[in-house]
Amino acid sequence: MHKDSAPWWRSAVIYQIYIRSFADRSGDGVGDIAGIRSRLPYLRDLGVDAIWITPWYPSPMVDAGYDVADYTGIDPRFGTVTDAEALIAEAHDHGMRVILDIVPNHTSDRHAWFEAALAAGPGSPERDRYMFRQGTGPGGELPPNDWRGMFGGSAWTRVPDGEWYLHLFADAQPDLDWENTEVRRDFEKVLGFWFDRGVDGFRIDVAHGLIKQEGLPDVGEAGDVLEPTKREDHPHWDRDGVHEIFREWRKVADRYDGDRTFTAEAWVSGPKRLARYVRPGELQTAFNFDFLRAPWDARSLREVIDTSLEALGAVGAPATWVLSNHDVVRHVTRYGRAHTEGRGPRADVVEPLDLALGIRRARAAALLMLALPGGAYVYQGEELGLAEVEDIPEEFLQDPVWERSGHTARGRDGCRVPLPWSGDAPPFGFSADGATPWLPQPKAWKDLTAEAQTGEPGSMLELYRTALRLRHDHPALGEGDLRWQESPEGVLVFSRTPGLVCAVNLSEAPYTLPAHRDVLLASGPLEAGTLPPDTAAWLAVDD
Repeated sequence: MHKDSAPWWRSAVIYQIYIRSFADRSGDGVGDIAGIRSRLPYLRDLGVDAIWITPWYPSPMVDAGYDVADYTGIDPRFGTVTDAEALIAEAHDHGMRVILDIVPNHTSDRHAWFEAALAAGPGSPERDRYMFRQGTGPGGELPPNDWRGMFGGSAWTRVPDGEWYLHLFADAQPDLDWENTEVRRDFEKVLGFWFDRGVDGFRIDVAHGLIKQEGLPDVGEAGDVLEPTKREDHPHWDRDGVHEIFREWRKVADRYDGDRTFTAEAWVSGPKRLARYVRPGELQTAFNFDFLRAPWDARSLREVIDTSLEALGAVGAPATWVLSNHDVVRHVTRYGRAHTEGRGPRADVVEPLDLALGIRRARAAALLMLALPGGAYVYQGEELGLAEVEDIPEEFLQDPVWERSGHTARGRDGCRVPLPWSGDAPPFGFSADGATPWLPQPKAWKDLTAEAQTGEPGSMLELYRTALRLRHDHPALGEGDLRWQESPEGVLVFSRTPGLVCAVNLSEAPYTLPAHRDVLLASGPLEAGTLPPDTAAWLAVDD
């Protein structure tokens, strides 16, 4: 299928907007819808095909909006439903589609459904929406099983009448019971509400967690949201029943024009399990976390690329590549350390950081990702070369991981610091009227603002702009074939039809480039026809 005639999502580059940290126009130090609207021309000029906006619904913000109190409203800190409708229309006018985050595994404990469940008591239809259970031990004083919350501590909290409710994340995020028919029907109405307002798709939070094993047996092992289980019989991850839910969701989307789409956030044991989510009649795409988690190593990356393309291709789905997001250490920082695999922030990993090395590798990784068949996600700020902010003063930390870990894990705030847009000092154009952002920005970011990098040929921003323009214009890029070429150990070389070769040098020695007509783009300076270590190039060749 030619990329111009294929559905847009098969090769789209989608820009993730972490709304609290993108742009603030109300002057309260928190990003908002008006801020996004003000920066739509920037995103258009960057060259992305769509934007994905993290939860903007009313929320107590225990987990930065992933504790939703109303799925069809807008939190007043961000704007109104009318503002949202205007943003969707304006994005479409700029040629970009809009994807929302939907959080179906759990609600906020302030959601009307959960408040009604608490008030109604044991055995009520209201409680049947959630996972309420009797405890174990004398008087039911112990949790129903050994499940652990992803932010630390037990996954169970007891209420005054003696029952316990399940929360795989914070205690303010009670899990819904997806065996409940009313839950399923209500979420289909939520999808319709936003599709009716022009939304082009949804990213599904914790898509692998909706169904729990009957009887809720013990896990018998510790869990971590960023360490996918290798088990295929896990009691609360990646159960077969989730696929029935997503087949119903696909029917809802298919009633609308315009190739409405879903992307799964599914932390599963490998590409073959991931492919189950994107079979015909289910979801269209899923994040490729194996690629994000792979170390900066040629053999590891090639294995992930091959297994992903094989497994997803077997069900007719495109791969969707990603290097960073709001839950993991930014890849500039990951690639600047001895252990380069993707992971969440960890208290037990303290390694020296070579920032220059991290930036060099991040530039090469961008060209690798954007040359692969399928789609790609860009997390806000990666196009500016932002690193993880690892020295946020403790009094500013807001991620629930910080509190629930007993102040041993700093959490994910370091990849969520508000963006630098312009100027020489914080807030770097992020907030109207110079308001102090909700997380402090490093003063060193003055050289990384969008304003400072615009028009600078060697800047990360201009590298992304050029790469995205070429990706849009070149017929070989986006969906299509990939053929590996012979190369020495530590070097990845593959061709795309027609007429493009991507070479990435992950070794410690220069690599002599294959025959080519022209260098379309390189992540760093080339040296007399050779590709230096930690550098990538796109080459024009004769097929």
